[in-house]
Amino acid sequence: MGGAVVDEGPTGVKAPDGGWGWAVLFGCFVITGFSYAFPKAVSVFFKELMREFGIGYSDTAWISSILLAMLYGTGPLCSVCVNRFGCRPVMLVGGLFASLGMVAASFCRSIIQVYLTTGVITGLGLALNFQPSLIMLNRYFSKRRPMANGLAAAGSPVFLCALSPLGQLLQDRYGWRGGFLILGGLLLNCCVCAALMRPLVAAAQPGSGPPRSSRRLLDLSVFRDRGFVLYAVAASVMVLGLFIPPVFVVSYAKDLGVPDTKAAFLLTVLGFIDIFARPAAGFVAGLGKVRPYSVYLFSFSMFFNGLADLAGSTAGDYGGLVVFCIFFGISYGMVGALQFEVLMAIVGTHKFSSAIGLVLLMEAVAVLIGPPSGGKLLDATHVYKYVFILAGAEVLTSSLILLLGNFFCIRKKPKEPQPEVAAAEEEKLHKPPADSGVDLREVEHFLKAEPEKNGEVIHTPETSV
Repeated sequence: MGGAVVDEGPTGVKAPDGGWGWAVLFGCFVITGFSYAFPKAVSVFFKELMREFGIGYSDTAWISSILLAMLYGTGPLCSVCVNRFGCRPVMLVGGLFASLGMVAASFCRSIIQVYLTTGVITGLGLALNFQPSLIMLNRYFSKRRPMANGLAAAGSPVFLCALSPLGQLLQDRYGWRGGFLILGGLLLNCCVCAALMRPLVAAAQPGSGPPRSSRRLLDLSVFRDRGFVLYAVAASVMVLGLFIPPVFVVSYAKDLGVPDTKAAFLLTVLGFIDIFARPAAGFVAGLGKVRPYSVYLFSFSMFFNGLADLAGSTAGDYGGLVVFCIFFGISYGMVGALQFEVLMAIVGTHKFSSAIGLVLLMEAVAVLIGPPSGGKLLDATHVYKYVFILAGAEVLTSSLILLLGNFFCIRKKPKEPQPEVAAAEEEKLHKPPADSGVDLREVEHFLKAEPEKNGEVIHTPETSV
């Protein structure tokens, strides 16, 4: 266990597409649920935190932003750790960090301390679990990878449906401090998921020594790929507005006079729709006729999400917010199921551990700007409509960047041969022609016609080989 060799995805190992991969998929499901649902679920504690510390919307929004920023911004660090130590040890340490942060937050006396514990420590712990789990899922699935990504991504809405009402219940019964303490205990389950990440090991070849890894700890060559650069830019713009509506929709409902428990139910509605949207999107993306166009499907899902945000800005009552959560859940599920599948398809298995770290780092800046900017706008205007319009405009812009960039820049590149075709062509080059019609006696006469002269070797085809 451990070592960079573990996560190299040895060339002699074929993705099982099943077997123990289903256990890895379950672990990835749980980790994804905690990683993405936690920043949204803690929003149910925002009202209590505002009363406790006398702060505003933008100040509490920083908690979710720092959590997401750590999840994204520590991507290169996670890549280096995974390539150096392996997925399982990194995830075990991450599970301990995630739990420790929430437990420590329950004793905090200022909002800055909450930022450092819940935001930084718990965020780092979730990051050390999230990225390695995706890398292991990519190792175990190839043919069924879109479906596996969709099922793993479904962990986010499932946990959101559970954690949001659970958080409200814990707050009502034990206060926000007791709620944070219990949630910290739940995060120890990340360590259990880490134990499921059994590394793939290549079969030992007779007479061969142990495999040696030549991979860099962080491969920056992915920036030479125009497809990767375009994806990274579009994803960064998307993240500016993607997380704003889930963070503010509960507070929006409470501001309309909706009871706290009923307001928290909005996240449950969003999560319930999301549960079915993610596996469905993964199944559709895995179809033979759709998979080559997964980038366009991803662009459509972002466009759909942006339109949902703009439509949600017109909601003026609880019923309107429920309708918004339904359509937002569908589009959000599509984005969640496709974002890492598209990245895997662009960079391939061997560069994915570095590529995802670099993409998450670029998105971290956007995460730090997104929800706080929405909070600042809300503090200035006290109108939720403008916050949703801002989020929709940013997500729509990202979809156009990916769509137009892929159409005009990537599509015009010379078409590269498929791996199977390239292998066949190479085999033909090395295979002697079947119908050459050359007499073997002529070849022998040619090879012996020019003997060595004065100790100098004449470079015939025989001596050159």
